[in-house]
Amino acid sequence: MSNETAEDTVDVEKIYPTSEVVDKLRRLADALEAEKTFEIQIGGERIYVPPYATIEFEYERQGDEEEIEIEMKWTRR
Repeated sequence: MSNETAEDTVDVEKIYPTSEVVDKLRRLADALEAEKTFEIQIGGERIYVPPYATIEFEYERQGDEEEIEIEMKWTRR
């Protein structure tokens, strides 16, 4: 049984124009390479991704639709 409450759960998604995606991915790559925290704002929510986060690439195909997700996971310390 989880102790998680509704206040603990946040789910924010936002579609960005290509130019902003390019900038965010470049900053992510630079942070990963330097083993530094990556800071990003998504839909008004400021997020700090620590250098110890794990990164997973996921590919899904369903009928004519295909999707790639880049997922970063970490536990707050």
